[in-house]
Amino acid sequence: MDNKRRAVMLAIVALALLAAAPVFAQEPAASTPAAPAAAPPAPVSWSSLSPEQQRLLGPVAGQWNSLPPARQQALARGSERWMAMSPAERDQARERYSRWRALPPEQRRALRERWQRFQALSPEEQARLRENFHRFQQLPPARREMLRQQWRNATPEQRQRMIEHVRAQRMKRLGVGRPGVGPRGGPHPGGGPRPHRRP
Repeated sequence: MDNKRRAVMLAIVALALLAAAPVFAQEPAASTPAAPAAAPPAPVSWSSLSPEQQRLLGPVAGQWNSLPPARQQALARGSERWMAMSPAERDQARERYSRWRALPPEQRRALRERWQRFQALSPEEQARLRENFHRFQQLPPARREMLRQQWRNATPEQRQRMIEHVRAQRMKRLGVGRPGVGPRGGPHPGGGPRPHRRP
């Protein structure tokens, strides 16, 4: 495999590995208890990939059928993302992969474990974690660093209280949990006082 194809393949693998890594880099957002495991991933047949995906993933074509289904899915998604990227985004992906490779082995292992836990969550939980991460990213850098530091210094009990506090705030924003109030703050179906009917 020539150097250029190898670089593209490594970047696709990095995309597959790091697709959710930013979610896990922010510990407070990632530390919610795992939901029950979803059904095992289905295999991806080589013939179901587009010709462009097959060209990009050519270096693993010979071993495709022996790859675990989760790896097949990750590579297929990574190749789709790669093809949709602009040249600048591809450069950023290569840079992220370089940073990943520079991490100590124990940090890479921890990120892989978090990625596997993320993959086991339901699509709804995954979407919620991504939403939390994007909200976290909107905070000023000083606030993000302060929250990271608070999380690192907290005991397990304090972390659990932080998670519960965040959940309670979210439910409050959505108007869930108050008697007679629906998810958007309006009357809850079947909740609250019923209108008086004349006989």
